[in-house]
Amino acid sequence: MTYLMSRIISNLYARMILDSRGNPTVEVDCHVNKKLAGRAVVPSGASTGSYEAVELRDNEKEWMGKGVNRAVSNINEIIRPQMIGMSIENIKEIDEKLIQIDNSSNKSILGANAILGVSLACLRASKTGYLWDFISEGKECSLPIPLMNILNGGAHASTNVEIQEFMIIPHGFDKFKDSLRAGVEIYHALKSVLEHDGLLTGVGDEGGFTPNLPKNEDGLQYVKLAIEKANYIPGKQVSIALDVAAQEFFYDDLYHIDGKKLSGKELANLYSSWIDKYPIISIEDPFGEDDWESWIAFTSKEGHRLQIVGDDLYVTNPERLAMGIQSNASNSILIKPNQIGTFSETIEVIKMAKNAGFSTIISHRSGESSDDLIADLAVGINSGQIKTGAPARSDRTSKYNQLIRISENCNNFTTNLF
Repeated sequence: MTYLMSRIISNLYARMILDSRGNPTVEVDCHVNKKLAGRAVVPSGASTGSYEAVELRDNEKEWMGKGVNRAVSNINEIIRPQMIGMSIENIKEIDEKLIQIDNSSNKSILGANAILGVSLACLRASKTGYLWDFISEGKECSLPIPLMNILNGGAHASTNVEIQEFMIIPHGFDKFKDSLRAGVEIYHALKSVLEHDGLLTGVGDEGGFTPNLPKNEDGLQYVKLAIEKANYIPGKQVSIALDVAAQEFFYDDLYHIDGKKLSGKELANLYSSWIDKYPIISIEDPFGEDDWESWIAFTSKEGHRLQIVGDDLYVTNPERLAMGIQSNASNSILIKPNQIGTFSETIEVIKMAKNAGFSTIISHRSGESSDDLIADLAVGINSGQIKTGAPARSDRTSKYNQLIRISENCNNFTTNLF
């Protein structure tokens, strides 16, 4: 007679480790039936929306205020005793328990970094087989088109460039590996072009190059030139995406860019002029997180010809997303699990967005690690797009490498962006 042993959480253990910026972050181990079954590392953003779930930091002298001892202690001393003995089989019940223990609207008691670390470690521990296949629950899944950040500015670089990310989208390919190869070749072509012009100074938080430029539009010119230098066709095989992160240069009710002070309407006109000149098919956070009027007007004007992505606007929050859906403020959402705090809530926001006809982009944060879970998430949830930095630095390439591994068993590749 064969007995099936119940799979029970036997231990949770959290520790502090370092992220890609050398700052403390949280790592969590989940033990099932006295064996290590799952581990997860929590990322952290530099450019963050004010409506995100609360990342708990120590705010003490050590680690320049960025310590995570409180979050680690909350896992080991508060969460752990209440989770031991729970079945690992139902991740939604585990996440509901975590939310109940915290008992706040924004996870400010235990910290979203503590809660997400446990949620994702338990997710990994609960899987059977491939994680991406487990997440898909038998539904259609596909390898995502990468949005590759090859030129950094804003909060991700110490330069005079306000726009945070100039990205390439290698969408004109039938296989993921060919799409990735094109992105890598363009990245190296950009390096060559910048070096020729004496602008090669280093890379930013997400691996993109960080030149000082006379004006932001020059970044578009250099990216387009790199696409051509790598022998790809701009707009047909490879297009451009921007993460403007406009909240970072919005103050005194105006947008401060290129030495000018622009209203939301004036900034929108600037974007429209760029869209006319360059193969731009996606713009993320073109306006501030509370400038709903500008978002709605721009989406009404330009939403038919490009993807308008809400990150700081929505912060992976269902209430914020509902406002955007009702007002037609955008047509796409960036998904970052640490903005909301649990795997289950992340999935619900993705489903909500898809039901409204939004495209979804699974995203890393600027403070990352070698943890590659978002690659499995992008495939399993069939998001169609992933944003995980330049093809440089192991904290970024770990995700691309995991997608390569997944491609050996998942042959579907997204060919339609939105």
